[in-house]
Amino acid sequence: MNIVVLVKQVPDTATERKLRAADNTLDREASDGVINELCEYAIEEALQLKEKHGGEVTVLTMGPDKATDSIRKALSMGADKAVHLNDDALHGSDALQTAYALAQALRTLEFDIVVMGSESTDARTGVVGAALAEYLGLPQLTLAGKVDVDGGAIKIQRQTDYGYDVVEAALPAVVSVVEKINEPRYPSFKLIMQAKKKPVTKLDLAGAGIDAAKVGLANATTTTVDFAAAPPRAAGVIVKDEGGGGAQIAEFLAEKKFV
Repeated sequence: MNIVVLVKQVPDTATERKLRAADNTLDREASDGVINELCEYAIEEALQLKEKHGGEVTVLTMGPDKATDSIRKALSMGADKAVHLNDDALHGSDALQTAYALAQALRTLEFDIVVMGSESTDARTGVVGAALAEYLGLPQLTLAGKVDVDGGAIKIQRQTDYGYDVVEAALPAVVSVVEKINEPRYPSFKLIMQAKKKPVTKLDLAGAGIDAAKVGLANATTTTVDFAAAPPRAAGVIVKDEGGGGAQIAEFLAEKKFV
């Protein structure tokens, strides 16, 4: 079984994230880059599928040069090889353009399942998985909390507000996972050393067959018109309960439209 897991490098959520004044895009140099949290769950699920069914796991990343660090982290978790889609013309691509570019890159690979996180912490659009499946003409199984593969069929438990739905499809398919699906493993020292020797294939627009007119900031279907820094947090309100504390709290909640 050939499994491709999509991995995105995002700014560390523990640091302040900034936009670039020059073009209103995310300033990825302003903070350290880390693997998107939900991507780690996708990596773990891909590895578990490999351990159960055999085959290999390929990491696919779209990002600038510094995304190499996240690729090596994914390889050190146990993935077999990686593909890095990297081209300056991709800068500023929105979610739909990203899905298109990833679909083109995937067409250069052989795969049975594409596994990815359900959203990223930098944009939180949550639409790339569905758009990717549409571009590829494949079934989409989203918000998976459990994945089972049986021969040429795949079945997931799709997380919902009331529990879960069971969704089935034929392979190949695109699957997005939620954080409750597993517990990502920590790379061992042995795997960290092995990761340095694992192959990483570089792809640019030409190599992936990507039309330059369909990607990049100038061709984006969505855009950030303006932005401003968040105002400093105001001092909190202290309620001293002298018999009417409950009523004051209720009034405060009603004023903020929480109740």
